Amino acid sequence: MLKLGQKIVVVADSFEQNLPIGDYGYIIAYDRNADNAFDYVIRAPKAGKNFFVPAEDIELEEVLIRQEVDRVEREALIDFALATHNEELFRRIMNGGEVEEAVEEPAKDVQTREDFIRQVNLKAWI
Repeated sequence: MLKLGQKIVVVADSFEQNLPIGDYGYIIAYDRNADNAFDYVIRAPKAGKNFFVPAEDIELEEVLIRQEVDRVEREALIDFALATHNEELFRRIMNGGEVEEAVEEPAKDVQTREDFIRQVNLKAWI
């Protein structure tokens, strides 16, 4: 639950109430009515109005800034990897930071009797 007075950004308008999407606002109250779909009352200074909004329609400004910084950093690393032809860095960025290790398992040449019979029966069935 967000705190009173926190700076938020309107990211959606799920109830089509002409919210100023992309503008900032401040949480001024909680809507504690259990029969109501709205969670917060926000004040949008640019619009000069108060709005009832659900929690899904707003996001903290700090969270949005952090997401944008992560996106820009990722794009810059991709550009750097492409410019320097660094395939390992490019693959690591594209896979979300997971390093792929080429682990070869020993080939299983020996088949059990049951597996061999099952394969023969499958081929005979076809």
